[in-house]
Amino acid sequence: MEIIWLGQPECGDARLVGGKAANLSPLVSRHRVPPGFCLTTEGFPHWMAVAARYKTELPSGTLPPTLYEALAMAYQDLARRCDVADPAVAVRSSAVDEDGASVSFAGQYETFLNVTGAGAVAAAVVRCWQSLGSQRVLEYRRQHGLPEEGVGLAVLIQEFIPADVSVIVFSANPVTGGLDEVVINASWGLGESLVGGTVTPDSYILEKATLTVVERQIGDKRRMAVPAPQGTEEVDVPRFLRARPALEDGQVAELAQLAVALESTMGWAVDLECAYHTGKLYLLQCRPVTTIGIA
Repeated sequence: MEIIWLGQPECGDARLVGGKAANLSPLVSRHRVPPGFCLTTEGFPHWMAVAARYKTELPSGTLPPTLYEALAMAYQDLARRCDVADPAVAVRSSAVDEDGASVSFAGQYETFLNVTGAGAVAAAVVRCWQSLGSQRVLEYRRQHGLPEEGVGLAVLIQEFIPADVSVIVFSANPVTGGLDEVVINASWGLGESLVGGTVTPDSYILEKATLTVVERQIGDKRRMAVPAPQGTEEVDVPRFLRARPALEDGQVAELAQLAVALESTMGWAVDLECAYHTGKLYLLQCRPVTTIGIA
């Protein structure tokens, strides 16, 4: 089984789909999660075996024919679900030991946004697999005492959400360890600038019991990531938006309520990545908060 869809029972098995997809899959029925599917951990060793067998016949950055056919058929199915001929997708690595209780691997493996067409998606999948051997990932694994070989890596392909506002939400304070607070960071555009730290976001701290805002800082948001042909690019934020709050008060409350609800559902403090597009809230990732020692 090399293709599993979000929401299918098998997609809750991190050994098949990695931590990122396994955490997200059970939430599909109750939250606005972009539709998508996983190329499971069985795909990577298949690719490695074929690449080793046909060193000169398998062009760099391509999938074996059987894998490509399965991926292309799933992409066509996603197109029907999205009602778009060639939907733009996010292609995200989902390692077996990613987004766990002790280590998150946030930002370590590759993610590719706004990818269109089966061929481009296949190339992005290969680049995700290749990131297993990157110096960044290997050093991260060494620092956390994790094995460097035999890592299971799935790839999650989802409908791409061209976020107007990107948000990171914690159901516990990741800096102080306070379990009685919700922390929200938000900025304009796609999440790359926010996750990558190239923008000073708006920041909110709320009392969890009442969802009352106790601290609010509006950042001078100078940079934002936006869609570009077959990818993204970082641009200057229009001057009139830089000091304007990226979130409305009702959205701040909505995000805090989501974090509290998911903490109850998952049984651990959550670290969420979310997006607003045309006023609708999308849940993109859900992982444990690893800095406070609970899960």
